[in-house]
Amino acid sequence: MKALLKKEMRLSASILSYLFIGFALMTLIPGYPILCGVFFITLGIFQSYQNAREANDIVFSALLPIAKLDVVRGKYLFSVMIELAGFLGMALLTLLRMTLLSDSAIYRQNALMNANPFFLGMALLIFGMFNLIFIGGFFRTAYKFAKPFVTHIIVCFILIGIAEALHHIPGLEAVNAFGFEHIALQLSALIAGAVAFTLLTWVSYRGACVSFEKIDL
Repeated sequence: MKALLKKEMRLSASILSYLFIGFALMTLIPGYPILCGVFFITLGIFQSYQNAREANDIVFSALLPIAKLDVVRGKYLFSVMIELAGFLGMALLTLLRMTLLSDSAIYRQNALMNANPFFLGMALLIFGMFNLIFIGGFFRTAYKFAKPFVTHIIVCFILIGIAEALHHIPGLEAVNAFGFEHIALQLSALIAGAVAFTLLTWVSYRGACVSFEKIDL
């Protein structure tokens, strides 16, 4: 599996998958829906799947002396690796905003989502939905990806809209807390996002394995 992951990283991956990890820096942008950084990271992963299709990578991988399901496993490992790299960047920048920049006027006066553990939990939820909708959808045919990606775009921006709107609802202001205010609630949201990411990715992976086994390459 280590060799297969190296093959994904060096041969199948688009350079954009790596460059778009840098969109984690959007976490620092004031007056902007910072969850959009998650979308751009998934867009980078999409580019690798597009490369794989155009290069007939799925068939090439299936011809290697490995189990057919290892092809699916390799794609998921690569995708999750990119997602977690982007998430780590967002987490470090969120910690910066929660500590050194917690009292910065430019963030305090921002009407949009603040960078905090709730934001990170929502980021994990969006990553999990991407894995479920796009990657799972791709492996239904191992070729078509336009419809799954368009569906992902719609769901992603609906979730971003909901996340941005929640703290404007009376009684839910705590989800947009600054610094370490309401930290118990914030950490609960982060844990819930991590659980959702894990479950959605696992369900997607198992479904992709079943679908890919049925495909006659």
